[in-house]
Amino acid sequence: MIVHHLGKSQSERIVWLCEELGIPYDLRVYDRDPVTRLAPPQYKALHPMGAAPVITDGDLVLAESGAIIEYIVAKHGKGRLTLAPDHPDFAQFLFWFHFANGTLQPATGRNMILSRLKLPDDNPILRAMKGRLDLALGLVEARLARSAFLAGSEFTTADIMIVFTLTTMRLFLPFDLAPYPAILAYLQRIGGRPAYRRAMHKGDPDMAPLLT
Repeated sequence: MIVHHLGKSQSERIVWLCEELGIPYDLRVYDRDPVTRLAPPQYKALHPMGAAPVITDGDLVLAESGAIIEYIVAKHGKGRLTLAPDHPDFAQFLFWFHFANGTLQPATGRNMILSRLKLPDDNPILRAMKGRLDLALGLVEARLARSAFLAGSEFTTADIMIVFTLTTMRLFLPFDLAPYPAILAYLQRIGGRPAYRRAMHKGDPDMAPLLT
């Protein structure tokens, strides 16, 4: 299996997952275009969407973080990093796994685009989207104030899904996590995971993870 990692992108999730599971994989790292900061042509050619992440596994070419993570866990996880339907925290696991790219990442993406338009602070769309991001971060903060990880006491792929938005995404949309002490404490726990440190060093050795 080949993990095609675009530097400073959501594909860091896939590198991290492989390290957590301890499975063999071939890592290929691609640099962003120095002017546009987008994926280079050879990365865009991997999949019709032209975006990270992408894996290739034999004849299979698969995109989308959630799909890739579910595929790898189904094939190689042996029950690790997920919760079974009879687990008392199964619904929480499902919610937070999908919340990462269904709510939090889109909220940051919309705010990133709007920030580049240099709109006045009282612009109603800007204020609405900022409120949406604040609401999403508030939900994460409340959850992590009650539990060590998103699904509960166990580290799962829900955590792998969300950490990019709380860390690396802040290179593209800076936002202050000081009002969210539970999130900051959580990121310190994540930063202490050997698999996370290995993944970040392999995928983005020139970048210090934004854990504060």
